[in-house]
Amino acid sequence: MLLKWHKSAVLSGKRKTRFSPTQTIAVAFALIILTGSLLLTLPAASRDGVSCGFRPALFTATSATCVTGLVLFDTWTQWSAFGQVVILGLIEIGGLGFMTAASFVIFLLRRKIGLKQRMVMAQALSVNDMAGIVRLQKWVLCGSLGIQLIGALVLFARFLPMVGMRKAIHWGVFHSVSAFCNAGFDIVGCFAPGASMIPFNNDPVVCITLMMLIALGGLGFFVWEEVVRVHSWKKFSVYTKLVLLTTGALIIGGAASICAVEWSNPATLGSMPVSQKILNGFFQSVTSRTAGFAAIDQAAMTDAGKAVTGVLMLIGGSSGSTAGGVKTVTVVVLLLFMCSRARGKASVCAFKRTIPEGQVMNAMTICAIMGGLAIFGGIFICATSPIGFTEGLFEAVSALATVGLTAGATGYLSIPAQILIIIYMYFGRVGVLTLSLGFLMGNQAEERFRYAHTSLLIG
Repeated sequence: MLLKWHKSAVLSGKRKTRFSPTQTIAVAFALIILTGSLLLTLPAASRDGVSCGFRPALFTATSATCVTGLVLFDTWTQWSAFGQVVILGLIEIGGLGFMTAASFVIFLLRRKIGLKQRMVMAQALSVNDMAGIVRLQKWVLCGSLGIQLIGALVLFARFLPMVGMRKAIHWGVFHSVSAFCNAGFDIVGCFAPGASMIPFNNDPVVCITLMMLIALGGLGFFVWEEVVRVHSWKKFSVYTKLVLLTTGALIIGGAASICAVEWSNPATLGSMPVSQKILNGFFQSVTSRTAGFAAIDQAAMTDAGKAVTGVLMLIGGSSGSTAGGVKTVTVVVLLLFMCSRARGKASVCAFKRTIPEGQVMNAMTICAIMGGLAIFGGIFICATSPIGFTEGLFEAVSALATVGLTAGATGYLSIPAQILIIIYMYFGRVGVLTLSLGFLMGNQAEERFRYAHTSLLIG
């Protein structure tokens, strides 16, 4: 449907300058990042009243808009109240999508939503069909704001005895939005700058609230809507079933793996009581899939712990959500494909339904591109910065999957490495397919001939 719309924009062999929906999303995110960067360069945005400069501001704005969480400075220490509000606004717009924010204004003004706006909405929410897209967009707005409000109230009640009314409101709202949008920014640096959520790793209320917000944000808007509307596992779509099963398996499996490899590590889980070890094992499993809050020291983890975290980061959340990564169903489709091929089957099936070959190829392409970029990023970072390959790869995967966890490498990145991380964060949020379709669809040439087939030895 999007391709037909694009082709209709070409008249008499002359290409019009209007953007396709995918190009609109890519350009809009870039403009939001640029605007946020300029605001953060203002002296009023820094706590000391001195401008931080454009490059650090660009890094922070990209990280916030792309809901990543990698930072060059501790958010509480560096940024003033104004700077924190700018960051929070970028997180909300980036997490829910700029079109969600724009549609909020449209709904308030009671303006009519045209065909192009509906197309952009569908693309931004990763929905193939425009039927009911306005209703889904309204549902996303109301549901997202409602969940964030509940999270903010719970966190406010928990922080109130610790820091007082004003700061508890600030912290509750900021961390609820940051968790739901899977951003990983925190403002608890007054306890321990750069420590993220480590000061609260023994607090079940804070940890469980953040985990629930992260998980809900990472499920995807389409899955929410279907779960609330249908209320029946048998009637759920294959996609929703795969998302729910995969998410549950990753949370439990990830927690078990983290606990297994870090249980006796005195620098992470080793010194904690059993209940706290289990709590932080689950927190690490949930936050690794694109949230970026750290309840244990990532740099102090064993190599096995970093490897498990890296795999969880690369998988990420689900399509049409606030999360990044290659996405849960993408990985499931790839695994199903490998199982089918290993058993000599030509088709890929799930819940008695056949998955189209084109979608299988898309899944393979995304995984290959993300894996290749992650390895290249790890090599580039360790070659240009005083960082080992493991830490460099961890940083590259964290940026690509818009996670925000770091093994202590962010502060040591060279300028070229910082620029690469900025590119990776943008690329990871806008999406591999969004970028490739947006900029390649406009110059798509139809196949006029095909070469003869040949046979190769594979494996």
